[in-house]
Amino acid sequence: MKKRSPWACAGVFALAVVLLCAGPAAGQQKSPLDAWKPAFDPSGAKFRVVVSNVSSPAIKGVYAGFAIRDELWKRTNGQIYFEYKPFSMLGGEVEVLNQLKMGAIQGMAVSSVASTNLGPRFGVVNLPFLVDTFENLDKFVANKKLYDHFLNAMEHQGIMGLDITGYGSYGWNTKTPVKTLADAKKVKFRIAEAEVNRLTYNAWGLNPVIMPWPDVPMALKQGVIDGLDHTPMVCNITKKFEDAKFFTQLDYAQGLFIWIFNKAWFKTLPADLQSVFVKTVKEVCSEIRKQTKAQELEEINKAKAAGVTFLRLPKEDMDTLRKLGDPVHYKYSKEINQLHPSDTYRPADFLKEVQEFLGYRK
Repeated sequence: MKKRSPWACAGVFALAVVLLCAGPAAGQQKSPLDAWKPAFDPSGAKFRVVVSNVSSPAIKGVYAGFAIRDELWKRTNGQIYFEYKPFSMLGGEVEVLNQLKMGAIQGMAVSSVASTNLGPRFGVVNLPFLVDTFENLDKFVANKKLYDHFLNAMEHQGIMGLDITGYGSYGWNTKTPVKTLADAKKVKFRIAEAEVNRLTYNAWGLNPVIMPWPDVPMALKQGVIDGLDHTPMVCNITKKFEDAKFFTQLDYAQGLFIWIFNKAWFKTLPADLQSVFVKTVKEVCSEIRKQTKAQELEEINKAKAAGVTFLRLPKEDMDTLRKLGDPVHYKYSKEINQLHPSDTYRPADFLKEVQEFLGYRK
């Protein structure tokens, strides 16, 4: 019998999420992490790395943290315990980024949108219609020169980037149907605490409300917002479709989690464990990325079956979004192109190189 990869099993945990949401009477859960407890006793680990994420491990790009935990334990013979805390257990992303920089925690799977707060270069993947498809994302990752420079965005902050996982294609989850750009102008969209997103929504002439992710459920229920900028996978798994039953598919950017770690902590590991740590994170992330496209389609189909309506804007409106979004590339180019002493690759215009490599068009 073929042995199943430990990180290929994220889907089997979906039932655990349902039990968790049903409350203690159904699943007898005391903690959000009970469903993902390790099958080993971590108390004897020589090294412990606390790693945060804001979302649900039912998303494969989030579940990667538990796969990394188990693989590291196995490959280091119990020397490293990867103590993973998803579900915003340590707070919102901007708050946790500061904890990571100070060394209060050791790692984080930060969303690409929030990552620009400490690493503006990461914003290249948030620009509208650049790294906008699964295919373009794969192409970008495969270009070692460009991708490594991208991952080094926080090196000057003492934070190292190792790899990425995904959470799908960005669009609009709304309480009322958004069939045209004119419809969108009536919606109060929650966007992440990120400059690229603010610039994009302002360029599009829309009404953004900047808000930490943990605040979104209550804001959506209370009408503080009536839409959000996110992916269908996340909206379905985190139950946003219960309050907003429409999704307009724009596919203007890929949602990513960037796996970042405090460099000072990393240097406390012996050289052999450093090598195992990096290799494990990269191999798990690579495997998980292969599964994300299929999960997005699966979650869209589930949402449709549950009564969520999926929409597309007319071509002329999509062309307008693309045209209006183009100046954002150049408004944010200085931040993306900024170089630091820690950079080994020193391109004259990193943004232009990425645009040309991916065949960006206005």
